[in-house]
Amino acid sequence: MGRREDEEMLVSKEKYVDGCPGCEVDRHKQMQTGLPLNQLLIVLIIVLSTALTISSLFPFLYFMIRDFHIAKTEEDIGYYAGFVGSSYMLGRAMTSALWGVIADRYGRKPVIIIGCATVVVFNTLFGLSINYWMAITTRFLLGSLNGLLGPIKAYACETVAEEYQSLALSVVSASWGTGLVIGSALGGFLAQPADKYPGIFTQDSIFARFPYFLPCLIISIFAAIVTIACFWIPESLHTHKQERRDVLEERKKSLFKNWPLMSSIIVYCIFNLHDMAYTEIFSLWAESPTRIGGLGYTTKDVGTVLTISGLGLLIFQSSLYPIVERIMGPVLVSRALGMISIPLLTSYHYIAMLSGITLVVVLNAASLLKNVLSISIDTGLFILQNRAVDQDQRGAANGIAMTLMSFFKAFGPAGGGALFSWAEKRQGAVFLPGDQMVFLILNAIEAIAVMLTFKPFLVERTR
Repeated sequence: MGRREDEEMLVSKEKYVDGCPGCEVDRHKQMQTGLPLNQLLIVLIIVLSTALTISSLFPFLYFMIRDFHIAKTEEDIGYYAGFVGSSYMLGRAMTSALWGVIADRYGRKPVIIIGCATVVVFNTLFGLSINYWMAITTRFLLGSLNGLLGPIKAYACETVAEEYQSLALSVVSASWGTGLVIGSALGGFLAQPADKYPGIFTQDSIFARFPYFLPCLIISIFAAIVTIACFWIPESLHTHKQERRDVLEERKKSLFKNWPLMSSIIVYCIFNLHDMAYTEIFSLWAESPTRIGGLGYTTKDVGTVLTISGLGLLIFQSSLYPIVERIMGPVLVSRALGMISIPLLTSYHYIAMLSGITLVVVLNAASLLKNVLSISIDTGLFILQNRAVDQDQRGAANGIAMTLMSFFKAFGPAGGGALFSWAEKRQGAVFLPGDQMVFLILNAIEAIAVMLTFKPFLVERTR
């Protein structure tokens, strides 16, 4: 028994380097038994603090643009709303690769802390926007200075054992998707509080002067708590020089020549173009008057729908998705769910014809299913991207993914808003009037992404 312990100590000394934070994390992983709940919880909270900001504006953006008095007609509101929605992603597209390189050189932890602190500052300022251009500028800076999402995916994989990496990435996706939905719910429930909750917020309060400040403030307070807590999380990047030849050779290869990586990123970008356009369009469609094909919902109504979707999404991603992924694999999961999404989205035009409790039940079921499908597709592609590279290039690889995806996502809200605005003006068209054209174009984008999940385009890395 003593000889075996000596051998294990010898292996440990050869494998780990004293003073290296990455080695310390690896040592902890080897000693840990059971689910890495602490690590998963850390990742979940960090991702949530960022994801909440991305979609929190969509339920009230229609009314914010209206209050800025920049749109000449009601039908033009969607056009201007699209550019505010896109400014965040445009900023992120311009800096994600840089943040990935910084994360690979200086560590995941500094990038995570800076990203969370950025939310505190610029999300707060967005809620205090007094005109259209201030809103665009603060959202752009929020996106460009927050390079968290790429490094946090690398961090999630590096802090858990290999058998739990799919679960870790599922937690990233679950937290991301839940944050997008709950962020929208917060925006829906908490915007215009002086009108909705006059017993709590008076008409002479700051929340009456800045009717969209409260949801931003709540999210920023949460992000401030997360920022402080992140000073105590472990760094996962190895700081010592690794002499392994296969790692050195991998470094020499250009990531852009890594087809398993690039193919998964391209498919991921197209799916996300669809998802971001859908997110923009859903709130605009739900809040538009019924006379022009909308549901006539308030921000609070939209918040209720998205809250239900967020809860269902969190349950599915944290419990069922890892099981489904192990059985089917990430490629088949993404392909099958993309196919299901097309007829589901087609049904939205007919959902608008319903009323009363039937509308409530069917709309909530459709929204829940659509969000589960979208985030599950993203999770599968996250897994493929992280498996396509070794650790020393994972931050850069995720930075490239975030850069390209952010360009597509930047176009999503702008294109979606412009498309919706155009469709509202052609209610009397003979061919696919109103929202029918909107959902047809969304489905066409989804169909292209599904087709690209087949070989020879999308391939997995062979180890």
